[in-house]
Amino acid sequence: MDSTTKDPVYVADRLIAEDIDAYLHQHQHKTMLRFITCGSVDDGKSTLIGRLLYDSKMIFEDQLASLERDSKSVGTQAGEIDFALLVDGLAAEREQGITIDVAYRFFATDKRKFIVADTPGHEQYTRNMVTGASTADLAVILIDARQGVLTQTRRHSYLVHLLGIRNIVLAINKMDLVGYSEDRFHEIVRDYTQFARQIGMEAFLPIPISGLKGDNIVSLSPAMPWYQGPALLAHLEEAPVNTSRMQDGAFRMPVQWVNRPNLDFRGFAGQVGSGAVRPGDAIRVLPSGKTTTVKSIASFDGDLPLAVAGQSITLTFADEVDCSRGDVITAADAPCEVADQFEATLIWMAEAEMLPGRPYLLKIGTQTVTATVTEPKYEVNVNTLDHLAAKTLGLNAIGVVNLSTDRPIPFESYQANPDLGGFILIDRMTNATVAAGLIHFALRRSQNIHWQALDINREAHAAQKTQKPAVVWFTGLSGSGKSTIANLVEKKLHAMGKHTFLLDGDNVRHGLNRDLGFTDADRVENIRRVGEVAKLMTDAGLIVLTAFISPFRAERRMVRELMVEGEFMEVFVDTPLEVAEARDVKGLYRKARAGQLKNFTGIDSPYEVPEAPELTVNTVQMTAEEAAERIVQAILSR
Repeated sequence: MDSTTKDPVYVADRLIAEDIDAYLHQHQHKTMLRFITCGSVDDGKSTLIGRLLYDSKMIFEDQLASLERDSKSVGTQAGEIDFALLVDGLAAEREQGITIDVAYRFFATDKRKFIVADTPGHEQYTRNMVTGASTADLAVILIDARQGVLTQTRRHSYLVHLLGIRNIVLAINKMDLVGYSEDRFHEIVRDYTQFARQIGMEAFLPIPISGLKGDNIVSLSPAMPWYQGPALLAHLEEAPVNTSRMQDGAFRMPVQWVNRPNLDFRGFAGQVGSGAVRPGDAIRVLPSGKTTTVKSIASFDGDLPLAVAGQSITLTFADEVDCSRGDVITAADAPCEVADQFEATLIWMAEAEMLPGRPYLLKIGTQTVTATVTEPKYEVNVNTLDHLAAKTLGLNAIGVVNLSTDRPIPFESYQANPDLGGFILIDRMTNATVAAGLIHFALRRSQNIHWQALDINREAHAAQKTQKPAVVWFTGLSGSGKSTIANLVEKKLHAMGKHTFLLDGDNVRHGLNRDLGFTDADRVENIRRVGEVAKLMTDAGLIVLTAFISPFRAERRMVRELMVEGEFMEVFVDTPLEVAEARDVKGLYRKARAGQLKNFTGIDSPYEVPEAPELTVNTVQMTAEEAAERIVQAILSR
C-alpha cells in the first residue's frame, strides 16, 4: 500500500470525495481540546504553534500561498520560514517583537479540533497567561534547551497546576541548537522533575522538539532516535478532555437572567455548570435556600427531558420561588455551601499593589459582590516555594489571603468546581481586573457569627436626641485646616444642643490605630477602622465629625457606602499644596522634603481630590470661622 494512503489528509480528502455527509458527520462529532502554550520569553511558543498549523496542513490555502510567495521573494527555503508569522495577529507584536496578549487559534486534524492559546512569556504579562490557562484542558510548557528551567518556567508551571490543569507536556524546544543532545534533554527533565514534585505535579510528558525544524512536532524525528515517546500532535490528539468531572458532579446552574416574555411564563436561564437535571427534580435556590421542583426545561430546540453540563437552558419551577441573576440553582439534596468569609489563593495582576481593607468588586459565577481582602497570610516564592511574610501583594505575586464579602454567596472550592470556586477582583474606581482568585474553603467564623437583633435601634437613639444622625467627613491635605474647622463646627453644634463626636486623625492614632503607619496599605486600614467606628456612632444617633487626610477616593467611597443613604457629607477643605506647606504648623512638610518622613501625602504619596463632594470650602478665600459657619448651615439644612 502506498504510504500516502495512510496520510490523514489523504484519507480526509478521499472521504470528502466519496461521502461528504459522512465527512461532515465525522467533523461535527470530533472532540475539542483547548490547550495553552506557556513558558519564558523567547522559548518559541509562537513558532511551535505556527509549525503545528503549517505541518498539519490545516492552514487556509490563501495564507499558505501568501507565505510561500513571501518566502520566495526573499530567497528562503520552506524549512526556514518564520512560522511565528502564522499566529502573529497583533500589530504591537510585530513592532515590538514580543507577545503582549493572548492569541487564540483554531485548527483541526482528522481526529480532533483544537483551540490553542499563545500566551505571553514576559513576567509583566503573567495575568494574560492566567486568562489563557483558566479554560485549558492541557498545558504545553516550553523550555529553551539552551537556557533550562527558568523562574518564569516555574511561575507558569505553578499557576498551571494551581488552576487545576493535570495534563502537562514539557516541550524542550530548540534541540537543534544543542546538537540534539540526549544528555541535555535528560538534565533538563531531572531539574524540572525536582520542581514538579515540590508543587505536587504528579506527572508530565517530556518531549524533545524543534519548533523551527519541525522535529517531533507532527512526526518523530530521525535526528533524535533515542526518543521513544509520541510526537506532540499525536499526544494532543489522544489527550483526555476535562469534561467528565463536571458531568458527574451534583447539579449546579448559576442564573444568568430571568426570562419573562409574558405574564404566563417565568423562567431562569443559564448554563448548566455541572451534573444533570430533569423535569420533576427537587432543586434548591441559593443563597436563600428556598426549595421547589423543576416544571420544565426549555431550550432553543424545544423542551428537553434532560439537560447536562455545558448546555444553555431555561428552567421553570413548579412553585413561585424568588430567584434572580447571581443565584445558583442546585440539587435539593446536594447543595453547595454559602458563606461570606473565605480562605483563597490570590494571583495579583495589577501594577498598583493590593491594599488590605480596600473594597473591590468580586465576580464569581454570574454574581458580583463587594469584597475586602485582609492582610495576606503569606506570599509564595515561586522559585523555592517558601511561604514569605507579606503585608500586600505586588504585580504577579501569588499569595494566600482571607477575604470577606458584603453578603453570603454560594460557592465551592476551586478544586471541586472551577466555575463556583474561581473569581476575579475588579477595582471599583477604574473597573480594571486586578486579581484572579481560587477559593479554598469558608472560614469557620463565617458560620459561627450571627447578627444579633436589638430592641433599641438607631431610629430610637436618634429620636431620643431629636436629631438626624450624620457623618461629616473632612478631607484635605495636611495643614489645610481640617481639624481647626471641624473643632469650630462641633463647638457651634454643641452650643445648639446637638449631640456630636469629633474623630480626629492624630487623636485616633494614639489609641485605636496606634499600630498603623503611613504606607498606602496602613492608610487604607486607618480609614476602614474609622469608618466602622463612625457607623457605630451614627447608630447611636450622633452627628459624627471626622478630620482625616483620607487621600484615596476608594476609601472615602467605602465609608460613604457604609452609611445610610443621605447621612454622609463629604467636605473638601481645598487648600493648595504650596499654601499648606507654607503653613507647616507641625513641621511635617519640612521633614518630608528632607527625606525624614516617608509616604507623606502631597510629597511622595498621592492625594486624590474629591470628584463630587457635598461641600467645598477654600481656606485661602475664607477664614476658618466662615468655613465653619457655612458647614453648620449645610448640616442643619440636611
